[in-house]
Amino acid sequence: MQIIDKIYLDGAFVEPHGTEWFDLFNPATEQVTGRVRLADAVDAARAVEAARRAFTTFSRSSRHDRLDMLQRMHRALAAREADLTEAIVEEYGAPASRAQWMARHASDVLLDAASVLQDYPFTRRAGSAEVIMQPLGVAGLITPWNNDAGFIAGKLAAALAAGCTAVIKPSEMSAMQTRIVTEALHAAELPAGVFNIVTGRGETVGAAIATHPDVAKLSFTGSTAVGKSILRGAAETLKRTTLELGGKSPVLVLDDANLEEAVPLALQAGFMNSGQACIAGTRILVPAAALRAFEAHVVKAIAEIRAGDPRDAATSIGPMVSQKQWDRVQRYIRIGLEEGARLIAGGVGRPEGIDAGWFVRPTVFSDVTNDMTIAREEIFGPVLSIIAYHDIDDAIRIANDTAYGLQAYVLSSNIARAHDVALQIEAGRVLVNTLRHEPAAPFGGFKQSGIGREYGTFGLEAFMEPKSLLGVA
Repeated sequence: MQIIDKIYLDGAFVEPHGTEWFDLFNPATEQVTGRVRLADAVDAARAVEAARRAFTTFSRSSRHDRLDMLQRMHRALAAREADLTEAIVEEYGAPASRAQWMARHASDVLLDAASVLQDYPFTRRAGSAEVIMQPLGVAGLITPWNNDAGFIAGKLAAALAAGCTAVIKPSEMSAMQTRIVTEALHAAELPAGVFNIVTGRGETVGAAIATHPDVAKLSFTGSTAVGKSILRGAAETLKRTTLELGGKSPVLVLDDANLEEAVPLALQAGFMNSGQACIAGTRILVPAAALRAFEAHVVKAIAEIRAGDPRDAATSIGPMVSQKQWDRVQRYIRIGLEEGARLIAGGVGRPEGIDAGWFVRPTVFSDVTNDMTIAREEIFGPVLSIIAYHDIDDAIRIANDTAYGLQAYVLSSNIARAHDVALQIEAGRVLVNTLRHEPAAPFGGFKQSGIGREYGTFGLEAFMEPKSLLGVA
C-alpha cells in the first residue's frame, strides 16, 4: 500500500493544506493499492505565488541555461524509466509494452523541446520593427490520467523552454506516476518555484488555477466538457489558453487499400492505449462494396487481439482505468445494440475467462450510421464503428460530419490520392498509412477538439507573446 502525502511547492516536498484522502486502484484487480492526500485551493494559491516569484528571475534566463535544464530533466527522468513503467502498469493498467513506450516518451519530450529551443529565433525583424518573443508568465498545466507522465513532462518542457514558470495539476488518479516524475524533476535541481505540482481534484485545485489572476497561461488536456468550463473561467482575466480535448477520429479506408494491411492498422488506430485515447480512430469508413470483405478481415484479426492481464506479453488491450469508465463503455455498447448497430465482435461484459478487473471485450459494430450515438460521442474505450460509404465525396462528408476534429487516418495504396483526401478532412492531424508520431509537428484540434497547438515551434510559441519595438534601429 503506497501512501502519498506530499505535494511539491517552491522546490520542496511539503504536506498539503488539503486533508482529503483519495484511494488509488489497480484497474486489473480492482484492489486498492495506495492512497493520496489531495491538495486544495489554498495549496494551489501557494503554488501560484511560488511560481510568480520565480518567474521574475527565470524569465530572464539564457537559452543555454534552459537547454542545460531540459537535458538534466531528461537524464533524471530517463533514470526512473523502469519505476515509471511499473507505476503505469500498476496504476493505469496499460499493457507492458505500451507502458514502456509511455515511460520513455515522458523523458523523450524533454529532448524534443530542447531541440526546438536550440535554434529558436526569440528576436526577429518585421519591417522596421524588432519583434521579441516574450514568456507569458505563470503557466497552469492541467493533465489527464491516460498519459500522466507524458503530459506533465511535455507541457512543462514547452513552458520552461519559453521562459515560463509552472503550476501543474495532474490527475488525482495518477498519483503514483506523478510522485516518480516529481522525484526525478527534483533530482534535476531546478531553481525553487520554477515548477510546482499540486495533485488535487479538478473542481477545487483545477478551478483555482484556471481562475487565479496571476496565472497568465493555461494548458489543459481532457474532455471537451471540462475544457469549455476552463475556458469560461479563464475568460475573466483573458488567460492565453491551449485546450487539447476530445475526438471521434475517422479512419478512411479507400477503395484501393490492401485489406490485409489496412485492417490491422485500422484496429491498432482504434484500440491504441486500450481505446482510452483522444486520437483513437473509432469511426472506420469503408466502401460499401468492400464492407463484407472488410468485416471478415476484422473478425479474423480480432480473434488474435487479447484483452487481459497487462503484464502478459500477449496482451494488447488492458483494463479501463476505473469502475466509472468501465460502466461508461458498457453503457455505450448497450446503446449501440439498442440503436440497431450490428455487433461483429465483442459485446457487453468482461472478456471470457476474466472475473475481476475493469476489462472490456474488444468490440466492433458494423451497419453503423453516422447519426447513431456510438458514432457521435466519444466513448473512450475499445469500441469501434464501421460505417459504409458510397464514393469518396460521401466518405469525406461523413468524416467531417462531427463536432470533433483532432486526428484522422487515411489508408490507401495510392499516396497522391490519399494526400488529396487528407487535405479535405477537417482535423488537426491526418496520418496516411501510419500511426507514427512526429514531435516536431503541431498537435491540436479543429472545432470542439480544442484551441491552439502543442509540440514543436507552435507548442513553444503558445507560451509566449510577441512584443514589437519600433524606433530602436
